[in-house]
Amino acid sequence: LNGQRGDDNGMQTRRETLQSWLVGAAAVGFIASPEQALAFPNKISNQYDDRPKQRGGKPKGLGVATRKDMVGEEYLGLKECGAAPNCFCSTDSIEDSPDTNIPPFKWPSKFASQEDAFQELNEVVKAYKPGQSNIDGGGFDIVTFDPKAGYLYAQFESLKNGYIDDLELAVVGSEKDNNAVQLRSSSRLGFLDFGVNAKRINYLANALRAKGWDAPGVGYSTHRGYADQNGAKW
Repeated sequence: LNGQRGDDNGMQTRRETLQSWLVGAAAVGFIASPEQALAFPNKISNQYDDRPKQRGGKPKGLGVATRKDMVGEEYLGLKECGAAPNCFCSTDSIEDSPDTNIPPFKWPSKFASQEDAFQELNEVVKAYKPGQSNIDGGGFDIVTFDPKAGYLYAQFESLKNGYIDDLELAVVGSEKDNNAVQLRSSSRLGFLDFGVNAKRINYLANALRAKGWDAPGVGYSTHRGYADQNGAKW
């Protein structure tokens, strides 16, 4: 799909033209998968429940894994972002992809273990407010939480069209020794995200900084290309 993304602020998108197809598909029995049919109970409104949702399928290759860069060298990390300005990932090289790279979050020395740090990280994500900054009004769900492995995976949904974004927080390899948690936040569909992933990261980063974490966010000075393409302002 090359269409642009609209979120809970009512912005029109080219992908809304797919809705008639989706209605027809449902009528002839092309039923969505269980994941696609799920609505998150913490959504802010039932107003758009009758509207066809465009959640997309869960991306392949999520999680921490051994991957290959453009020259074939192996590395351990999260799934790299694509060319579309709708994704951030700590594993992406700041030299090769400055507009998708996001520095890891680092937990403070008050924690005796990675598990303790991830318990607080989980609490911060659980306290996320659907609808903040006019995004993620469809709610969210923490799908996987494994503090021993140092991994959290959550899904966030836009209110009107049901677009799903995927968030991962993970300790990668030896970065446990640096108290570092890599993150990845990405849209499944469309090209632009109109600042949605940045707003989500910044909300979480602000909450973590209030608890003593070193948690950089997304800003115009660090991600100018992303901001310009998405018309995002901070």
